Parts: sequence; structure tokens; C-alpha cells
Amino acid sequence: MGSLYLCHQPNPLTLKPNQLLTSNSCRFLLHRHHVAAAPLHLQTRRFQQLRVESPPAAQRRESDVPGGELGPDVLDSLAGTRAGLDADSAGEKIAVLVIGGGGREHALCYALKRSPTCVSVLCAPGNAGISDSGDATCIEDLDISDNSAVIAFCRERSIGLVVVGPEAPLVAGLANDLVKAGIPTFGPSSEAAVLEGSKDFMKRLCDKYDIPTAKYQTFTDPSAAKAYIEAQGVPIVVKADGLAAGKGVIVALTIDEAFDAVDSMLVENVFGSAGCRVIVEEYLEGEEASFFALVDGECAVPLESAQDHKRVGDGDTGPNTGGMGAYSPAPVLTKELESVVMKSIILPTVKGMAAEGRQFVGVLYAGLMIEKKSGLPKLIEYNVRFGDPECQVLMVRLESDLAQVLLSASKGELSGVSLEWSPGSAMIVVMASEGYPGSYKKGTVIQNLKVAEEVAPSVKIFHAGTALDSHGNFIATGGRVLGVTAKGKDLEEARDRAYQGVEQVNWPGGFFRRDIGWRALARKRSVANL
Repeated sequence: MGSLYLCHQPNPLTLKPNQLLTSNSCRFLLHRHHVAAAPLHLQTRRFQQLRVESPPAAQRRESDVPGGELGPDVLDSLAGTRAGLDADSAGEKIAVLVIGGGGREHALCYALKRSPTCVSVLCAPGNAGISDSGDATCIEDLDISDNSAVIAFCRERSIGLVVVGPEAPLVAGLANDLVKAGIPTFGPSSEAAVLEGSKDFMKRLCDKYDIPTAKYQTFTDPSAAKAYIEAQGVPIVVKADGLAAGKGVIVALTIDEAFDAVDSMLVENVFGSAGCRVIVEEYLEGEEASFFALVDGECAVPLESAQDHKRVGDGDTGPNTGGMGAYSPAPVLTKELESVVMKSIILPTVKGMAAEGRQFVGVLYAGLMIEKKSGLPKLIEYNVRFGDPECQVLMVRLESDLAQVLLSASKGELSGVSLEWSPGSAMIVVMASEGYPGSYKKGTVIQNLKVAEEVAPSVKIFHAGTALDSHGNFIATGGRVLGVTAKGKDLEEARDRAYQGVEQVNWPGGFFRRDIGWRALARKRSVANL
């Protein structure tokens, strides 16, 4: 069950099952504003399951309220709150539109389809695999870059919630226009999406609000960037400032590699306007992890942890990609570290964005480095949407009603929401087109997917880049194409099941990493040997 982090009051309140509630604590519960940097652990299922009674006279304290005991007005207020929650427990029945057509969106559709309060799931544009799986009805002809067309569609179909998957529509202001039209939307405004749209903005926000991150400098002049690189030494990281489809980060191990990265962005313009500024950043040594939190503008609820594998090759070798696999939970992110991340990174970001007039509503995806020398997390980057492939392992583990959770976030009502997750682990192995992340061939045929999903319990294949040819065969249309995902009682079982599925896929034009989860498995073995 997730912890709720709120934003104003200095003293946290922890409630345990059957705890006696004084009037002060009742007033705290009934207060709709938020506490600062502290978890409110609701170890029962929402407020209505808490037992409320006046303490015996010997236990009453005059400090609770004037008169000492729980007054009838407070009890009546709490009873009214409980009645409202009971009436709302079934949840509002809604139709949901998911914007996007990749593996992340397929996973969101899959989870929404399982939501008891979701009457229908539509996905625009979707893809052939989403449609074939029955996880959503795909609306291929809806132009998601035309905000007016999206709004008209939502009104025509009585859409109760729009979930925006990719970053580009968010940066382009789709959420702004949907909210202005009165359509509940999960996803940040364009003003808030700049957290991902500009790495320079993110870094400056970190500076202003004391959020731990790697030291850096921003450059538009290639000569100045190269002089800084020479002064800092290698390894060093060169990043395009804007959106570059996951390819704008170069970890340079030599001066020549760093200079080439600077030239490609500032001289050759390989990323267009996204590379007109570069961030040259300190190389952090440690273990990467992905941290996600749902945010309603003021409150933040952490999701379960996950860990991605960015490098294309086994042993974390080769160039960076959008992600070749992931697993959840990530052992490197302990509960203690989760608390540190919330207090030092997520909550200062939420507060800082609000102070900057860019209130954030949506999912904050923090790419972290658990630094080797300190053991503490530093922020590498922010994404303003669910990660891919981390979203897939999170969605197969989520047991809460996703539609209601995201609707609550969109309405600023995350206070009191908790999340439930399946025990054990989940893993995804990404299958990509040969040549990725460089040039690759499109149109290669993929077969045996149904058999792959049935080879072991809980195997689910998410489609990221597929279409159907004239013969009804699935064909590859992208770099990362499939995400073979499985759950298990532990990471070993999840891994074995996922790779059983992978081995059944007949796709000569594809490849995959064979060592997803290696860090967590190595850590587990080392602990066992102590």
C-alpha cells in the first residue's frame, strides 16, 4: 500500500488500525490542505475504516480541545465524511481515452480495462497489438496533434477522463486545452511539462529549490562547451536540452566522444531545435533507478519502484536507448531511500513548480542515480509521463482501480488515496528491431505471439511498434517493438517466465538483451552469501 505525501503542515500524523482518534486528529483528517515532506500512512483502507470513539475519561487530555473530549460536531463531521466516502466507494463510471500508441499506452489500456469503474477504454491512435488484444478500442483516424479535434471527440463520446501518454502532446498544450474545455485530464500543462521539455529548466529548478543533482553548465557555444569539458575531464555527460526521442544523452568516455557529441548537437543540428542548447553534466557513478509519483498539484503518492536498462547491450554496454527492459520492485530503492527521494526531490519539485506558477498534475518520473560514494539519490532527469518500459511492469502489478486513481489526481483529490500492489516481482524484456538504436528495417514479420503469451502463467506482451500487413501478420514498425512481460513470486520466476515468452516469439528481424535484472539478481546472491 502506498504512502501519501502532502504539503503544508510540519508535523506528520500516523494512524494505526483501531487507533483512538482525538478531536485534534479528526480535525487533521477533515482538513483538506496538506502537510510538508512527511508521509501520512493510512494502514487501513481509506478513512471510513478507521474506528472513531471518545477515549475513556482517564485517557482524555485537556490539550485535545477545549473541554477535552471529542465533541458531537466533530463526530458528526467525521461521520459525514465517512458517509460520503461510502457513497463514493463504488466510484464514478467513466469512459477513458488514452492518448498515444506505444508500449506505455498499451500497458495503461490494459490496467484501465481491469478497472471496475471504467466502462470503456479508447486509445488514439493506438496500434495493431492494442486493438488485437482487446485492451482498448483504437481510434486510428483521430489526429492527436489537433487539440480541437480531440476535444470534439471527447464531447461526442462523453469521455470522463483523458490520460495523455507521450510527452509531445503535453509539451504542445493538449492538457491545457482539455482542462479549459472542462474535460478531466491526467497529464501536466505545457507550462509544467517543461520539466521534461527543457533539461536546462529542470537544472535551474534544482538549483533554486536545493534538489540534489549532478553539477552542470549549459552552453550554446561549442567552443565554450569544449573548454568546460577539458577542464572537467572524462567521463562526462552531454545532453540535448529539448526532447530528442530518448536519444539526446551521450555518456562520453573520452574527450573526442564528448567533443563529437557537442558538435553533433550545436554544429550539425542532428536534433534540430532540441539540441540548440546542451547541458554538460558531471558523470555520476552508481546504480540507476526509476521513481514515479502521482501528483495532483499539491499532494504526491509514490508508486512502486522500478529499474530500467538503458544500454542496448548485455552487461550495460553500447549506446543508450529508450529502455531494453525493466523490473519492479527495484531492490536498490529501499523504503528508507524512497522516503529520502520524496522529501529531498519529489516534494521540493511539486512545491517549486507551484511557486513558479507551473502547478504540476500528472505523473512525475524521476530518473535517479543512487550514488556509489554517498549511497544517496541524485536527480538525473525528469519525465512528465509514465516511463517506457517501466510503466508495463508497474501496470501488471497494480491492483487498485487505475481509472479512479487518475481521476482523483486530475481533480486535485489524491488526499486519502492509497495504492495496492500484487506481491512478488514483474519483469519486461524489450524486443527491438535489428540495428536499433541506429537505423533499422521496418516491415519485418513477427509470428507466434499467441503461443508466447500462453507458454507460462502471467505472460503479457505489450505492443510498442507493430502493424498488420495485408496477410494479417504482425510486422515491426519501430525500433522498440514488443515488451514481453511476466509476474512471478520473485524476480527469478518473473525473469524465467518473461524469457520463456521471448523464446517463443518468431522474429528473425529482432533482438533482445539476455541479462535483464542482472543487478538485482547479483545483489540478492551477494546478500545470500553473507
